[in-house]
Amino acid sequence: MENKKKEQEIRNIAIIAHVDHGKTTLTDALMRQTGATQAGVSMDSNSLELERGITIYAKNASVEYKGTKLNIVDTPGHADFGSEVERVLRSIDSVLLVVDAQEGPMPQTRFVLKKSLELGLKPIVIINKIDKPAADPDRCEEQVLELFMELGANDEQTDFKVVYAIGRDGVAKKKLEDELVDLTPLLDTIIETVPAAKPYTEGDALRAQVFNLGYDDYLGRLAVARIYDGKITDSSQIFIKETDGTTRKGKITKLSTFKGLERIPSKEAFAGDIVLIAGFADIDIGETLTDNESTEVLPAIAVDEPTIGLQFMPNSSPFVGREGKLVTSREIKARLEKELEINVGLKVDFSEGSIFKVQGRGEMHIAILLENMRREGFEVMVSQPQAIIREIDGKKHEPFEEVTIDIPSEFQGAVIERLSNRAFVMQNMITHENQVRLIFEGPTRGLLGYRGQFTIDTKGEGILCSQMLGFRPYAGEIKKRFVGSMTSMVTGKAVAFALWNLQERGVIYIGHATEVYEGMVIGNTSKGDEMVVNPTKGKQLTNIRAAGSEEAITLIPHLEMTIELGLEIMTADEYLEVTPKSVRLRKQFLKETERAKKNRA
Repeated sequence: MENKKKEQEIRNIAIIAHVDHGKTTLTDALMRQTGATQAGVSMDSNSLELERGITIYAKNASVEYKGTKLNIVDTPGHADFGSEVERVLRSIDSVLLVVDAQEGPMPQTRFVLKKSLELGLKPIVIINKIDKPAADPDRCEEQVLELFMELGANDEQTDFKVVYAIGRDGVAKKKLEDELVDLTPLLDTIIETVPAAKPYTEGDALRAQVFNLGYDDYLGRLAVARIYDGKITDSSQIFIKETDGTTRKGKITKLSTFKGLERIPSKEAFAGDIVLIAGFADIDIGETLTDNESTEVLPAIAVDEPTIGLQFMPNSSPFVGREGKLVTSREIKARLEKELEINVGLKVDFSEGSIFKVQGRGEMHIAILLENMRREGFEVMVSQPQAIIREIDGKKHEPFEEVTIDIPSEFQGAVIERLSNRAFVMQNMITHENQVRLIFEGPTRGLLGYRGQFTIDTKGEGILCSQMLGFRPYAGEIKKRFVGSMTSMVTGKAVAFALWNLQERGVIYIGHATEVYEGMVIGNTSKGDEMVVNPTKGKQLTNIRAAGSEEAITLIPHLEMTIELGLEIMTADEYLEVTPKSVRLRKQFLKETERAKKNRA
């Protein structure tokens, strides 16, 4: 049980950056240098985060340096998890903006920086990965300054401190000509630049605000809160005030602070610190905690609205229950309710029995939830994602996104044509040597199902990033060129001979000996027609050898079905079936006669 010193200075910082610019690696290095963790321990503890190399959930850590406690919050860089970043920025006193020395500021850098500047924070800029072959720290610094000015930074904010670093190696320097030794220059810059949190004054009423949520199987819902005034004590009675002033009372069952990545049980914590509180099953983001009923509530924290919606339902395919143990609607409902405890960007409507209407921030947001569920043993089916349409002042509005694309200039024609057809309008085009950056604005609907096509059009050399702009008037009908589906008419095992004959008609999603069922989508047709095929039909065998009949069967490698790919390419009359070992596309009506009847109706 830890009892924190009242007089200890506290600095609260968040690390913000675009995806893959090195936030988590740098945080891990800071913790190793200050002795908070051992080598090999990472902030990205979730198995999905480690596999994908991205941060999905905002996380807290704390280190001590020169007698000062540094609370560090590592934030996600992907736009689908942007709602995590906004909340975190409200709870800290400065941000470390990490920018890749080669790529320069990217779209998500812009998004998180804009939020920081609006809140009056003064960032410290870390130009990371200065050892990259094409790194240009001076040009990168210029681009960052331009971005600050473009986003309306004040004079104090534009006079930012710069630190050059190689996060992977745990080294930094204040000037480019300095020697690289360790991260001391960065730690010193934080101590010199970041304002200390307001210290505890005896007699102050407690004021703390919840900015993140957690969940524990034993303690239930957990609140991560920043203390602004006063002190908070374990097992004490406190008031929880909503932004509209509604007040309720409750008792803290467990209070913890952070040390490294560990949660340390504490008897009390003081102004300036970040704490983890258990005991309130209904606590929510933005609520104010106080020990005095007349205390003013802190300003509300807005959470981003969802942009896409789809349906979750129990698996009803012929292969149900083969791989998963959790297959009933009751189990799926319980899992979604648990997810709502911590995933504030998610909304679920449970009113339609065993069909759950789920709304999220983007395809990646939903895909991460599905991936976590399948790993836990769930089998679930989902419908095609649709952009959320809203009625505002009697007119239809839909979510719009800003899309930033970095590609070799040879591909710009194909990309501009594709996005123009999807109701996107080009806002800017920046050319640098043989690379081009295109900035578009358009409806989220137009972006659904485009990322896979983008990878093909740019031969995997393009980078596409998007961020939500808000709801704007409906952009009208978008004509996308959809390929048709190749649907199995039988149940059995696919054979190479049948797939060999079918592969010239389009792209195949399954390999030899894959089990299929009637109504399962096994590929697409390039001409756009719906085809019903028999992938189990073997070669007709006779005892007569004919000249030329011994042609070798060569299968083109099939397109491996993943959750993201399935969400992207599925059509309105299909479901994506997700199980612990398989991801399959299937028709909503498995029998051809049922589909024909539905089309006639």
